[in-house]
Amino acid sequence: MTMDAPLDMRPTAAVPSAPANGLLTSPILPTLLKLTLPNAIAMAGTTLVAVAETSYIGRLGTEPLAGIALVFPFVMLTQMMSAGAMGGGVSSAISRAIGANDRDRAADLALHAALIGACAGIFFTAMMLIFGRAFYTLLGGRGGVLDQAMQYSHVLFSGAIAIWLVNTLASVVRGTGDMRIPSVTLIGTALVQIAVGGALGFGLFGLPKFGMSGVAAGQLVAFTLGAVFLAWYLVSGRSRLALNFAGFKFQRDMFFDILRVGAVACLSPLQTVLTVLIFTKILAGYGTETLAGYGMGSRLEFLLTPIAFAFGVASVPMVGMAMGAGLVTRARQVAWTAGIAAGITVGAIGLIVAVMPTLWVSLFTSDPGVTAAASSYLVWAGPAFAFFGMGVCLYFSSQGAAKVGGPVIAGTARLLIVGGGGWWLASAGAPAWTLFALVGAAMVVYGLGTALSIRLTRWSK
Repeated sequence: MTMDAPLDMRPTAAVPSAPANGLLTSPILPTLLKLTLPNAIAMAGTTLVAVAETSYIGRLGTEPLAGIALVFPFVMLTQMMSAGAMGGGVSSAISRAIGANDRDRAADLALHAALIGACAGIFFTAMMLIFGRAFYTLLGGRGGVLDQAMQYSHVLFSGAIAIWLVNTLASVVRGTGDMRIPSVTLIGTALVQIAVGGALGFGLFGLPKFGMSGVAAGQLVAFTLGAVFLAWYLVSGRSRLALNFAGFKFQRDMFFDILRVGAVACLSPLQTVLTVLIFTKILAGYGTETLAGYGMGSRLEFLLTPIAFAFGVASVPMVGMAMGAGLVTRARQVAWTAGIAAGITVGAIGLIVAVMPTLWVSLFTSDPGVTAAASSYLVWAGPAFAFFGMGVCLYFSSQGAAKVGGPVIAGTARLLIVGGGGWWLASAGAPAWTLFALVGAAMVVYGLGTALSIRLTRWSK
């Protein structure tokens, strides 16, 4: 005769559901790479978009190229907050719920996440339509450069809700461990953006030539279609979460579970963008060519972020499910594996462009002044990209563990170094290359600071 074990001691109470099981038991590096690959392919699409868009704008002239340098930090802020910061909070909350075998909670979290994304998108639209010109003026935008910036900004940010919904809903799906559907969506969005943006920007196929407005419209159309597709996918029942609209009700703890990670994590992209904004303002005093060159170089930095993003986002459900299941040691192993892999990958690209900057710069311009400024930036900042990539990836991993304080502090250090040091160098009349070297040093501090914070922070379930 045998006695039943207490309910919380039964084996079935500790066995995760099928989708979570592989992420909790499979070898870390192969599983991480398997999840990273779809994200990397999608990020390649994002890179292709940025290259195409920069190429379009470069062919429109130097003023449009300088104008996009003013708008770009705010575009970056929108993308990083929605896909990385709040998106990481969404994936973290859902993956921790699945790791704890609470799929009903995970489904409710998905609906709360969609509400957060919609509200954030509306906020960004209102902010940029009302204050956009003032922001760009503060950054040094004047005359034709400011006009070009406004043409792009008004069109793009009128549909910021589409950008937020695409990235929020993609994060919901990623939280379940499914990287394929978000990646397919982003690739499709990229292709639409390239086609529509090019056609409207240059007046191809008999369409009117809208210039900067047309290029921005390509992104607006593409993300609107992407948001509609992801919403359909989740509502259709094809996802790993069964959404219960009939039983939905607002729950404060659901919002808190997402926002306690996502809201704090939003400080990190805000710091990153403030760093770019302050530096852009400083460089505006060095002339249009230097500003345009920096914008071109910093865009590569932004394009390398998705590589770290691919590793980092892949680590979020692995870390989150491990934390939800109480496997803290495994969660930390996943974080370090992802951080090292991202650092090596991004660092290799950084070294290549540091040695041969024209591989990147020649894609967009032949202007000697712009080429010289962009090349100088890549020579001094490129070798530090490895630390930047590692820091970004570990920032995502810390979201999976709901421990984002340390990476945010590291981002603050980077901001202070670039802002304070850049102001001092510019006041002293230092040449532009010294400011670019400062950016590289700040990346090193950010990467090492993030790694140290994770090493010293105690993770718990």
